[in-house]
Amino acid sequence: MSDVTRLLQMASTGDTAVSDQLLPLVYEELRRLAAAQMRRERGGQTIQPTALVHEAYLRLIGDEAAAWDHAGHFYAAAAEAMRRILIERARRKKRHRHGGGRRRLELDEALHLGMESDPTLVLAVHDALERLKQMDPRLYELVRLRCFAGMSLAEAAKVLDVSSRTLNRDWLVAKAWLRKELAADDE
Repeated sequence: MSDVTRLLQMASTGDTAVSDQLLPLVYEELRRLAAAQMRRERGGQTIQPTALVHEAYLRLIGDEAAAWDHAGHFYAAAAEAMRRILIERARRKKRHRHGGGRRRLELDEALHLGMESDPTLVLAVHDALERLKQMDPRLYELVRLRCFAGMSLAEAAKVLDVSSRTLNRDWLVAKAWLRKELAADDE
């Protein structure tokens, strides 16, 4: 068992002293995830990757109900926490904008560019992902790992404990479904 996994399991039992030992071990990977998220964002963001890392880390370690099976599980949850933080920020921006214009964007481009901080598009993708989560949780997890955690299909297959071949098919299905959903939302 790696040091990270051992410390995560200790943290999930409520051991708050572990937090000081855990952060230095996971910080670089969390920083890489945050940098990947921020690269997808439009310039002029008011949140820095470091702040995104710290906010996500506090949410994850502060959640006493969380039980981490392994480091990959923790990093996937961190990527999700970062995504949710950016969604919350987009919602706040949308409220202040009073509408802002919508523009059409192909799914691959939107997922690759991280929706470029267009609050309307970020929320449309979020809503579509929530519907996908209800319909097929594994497809949702795959999209989350690929697009928000930056994992390759092989890495996602390992985390989801599914063959690469099955995950390749799932990836095609998920992209097609999301493309259809986003097109329907655009109308």
